[in-house]
Amino acid sequence: MRKIELLVPAGSLEVLKTAVIYGADAVYIGGEAFGLRAKARNFTIAEMKQGVEFAHARGVKVYVTANIFAHNEDLEPVRNYFEELKNVGMDALIISDPGVFQIAREVLPSVDVHISTQANNTNYGTYRFWYGLGARRVVAARELSLEEIRRIRREIPEDMEIECFIHGAMCVSYSGRCLLSNYFTGRDANRGECTHPCRWNYAVMEETRPGEYLPVEETERGTFIFNSKDLCMIEHVPEMIDAGIDSFKIEGRMKTALYVATVARTYRKAIDDYRKGIEVYRANMEWYREEIGKCTTREFTTGFYFGKPGADSQIYGESTYHKNYTYLGTAESLDERGFCLIQQKNKFSAGETIEIMKPDGRNVEVTVEEIQDTDGNVQESAPHARQMVYVKLSGKPEPYDILRRSEQG
Repeated sequence: MRKIELLVPAGSLEVLKTAVIYGADAVYIGGEAFGLRAKARNFTIAEMKQGVEFAHARGVKVYVTANIFAHNEDLEPVRNYFEELKNVGMDALIISDPGVFQIAREVLPSVDVHISTQANNTNYGTYRFWYGLGARRVVAARELSLEEIRRIRREIPEDMEIECFIHGAMCVSYSGRCLLSNYFTGRDANRGECTHPCRWNYAVMEETRPGEYLPVEETERGTFIFNSKDLCMIEHVPEMIDAGIDSFKIEGRMKTALYVATVARTYRKAIDDYRKGIEVYRANMEWYREEIGKCTTREFTTGFYFGKPGADSQIYGESTYHKNYTYLGTAESLDERGFCLIQQKNKFSAGETIEIMKPDGRNVEVTVEEIQDTDGNVQESAPHARQMVYVKLSGKPEPYDILRRSEQG
């Protein structure tokens, strides 16, 4: 069996640490420029160095995105940016644009380059092309089936790596080449500023009746005609491995630490269970389904892996996510009194029943016994976002344990 890498997103240093602790083999991050998630918090150069140091100390790789499609005015800033990256110590760059690729090879010749899914990598000839230029890995276009990926694996060099998405949001456009955001708002999706107009509600206007909007309705709330379900392949890990994929990529550099921890931990266990045997993997399927369902999701699809998506791959009645659990905070330390220090993410109160989510797969139900601010004053609740508070629980958390609350009745 090929070694399978679990590649997890991180939009901040906090989330990077969570991804590493909860099972990632590699983490991908963006700097403050030239990635395709401009609205993510992203990393300063100093934070990148901290993240790389934290990850490498635990045997985890770090990849940095620079996958915009560059315009003329971007090329010199890209070169300057790559010069700044020389001392970061990342393991690879993720690139789409051939011009940016060439600059990377000139400025950072010892750093591996992975070709982004944005480059529309749909055939083995494209893989061979990039391999000939020195790329170590190509990220498959989302529009490929598993059968097509198997063919690519057979036709490319053995030491060339294939990376494929296994979980996360799907774009209605071909490998992210959507022009709606730019047209409606002037924010270019392929330069990191997508406003996600695929999630908006639309009406039809007939040419001879300007200003008369005709609803496109599946339900009384309208129809979200471009709104795809989220990809989820937790039930098909064996097929993904059999296709010859080297890296399973989770989408979501805009996601919270709770989302990243939940997805990473679930796929980590699924991959490890499959290595023990197909029977172990199948026996734990209900646990995988239950855990992955605790994420914030839009319903799930298998994308293009088993053929072109049909009408049931879209969501017509709403654009909102379903939130089953609320992120309360991550345990940072435990003092001699048994209080853990957290930065509060959402309101919770003394007396509530919450859950400690542990990296090893355990979920421990506990009661919030007491909340104090950093001066030792007792609080009935923690209502202020990002406030540092001490929390006494009926069970003992450890550093990097996540505190969450079920919203399922």
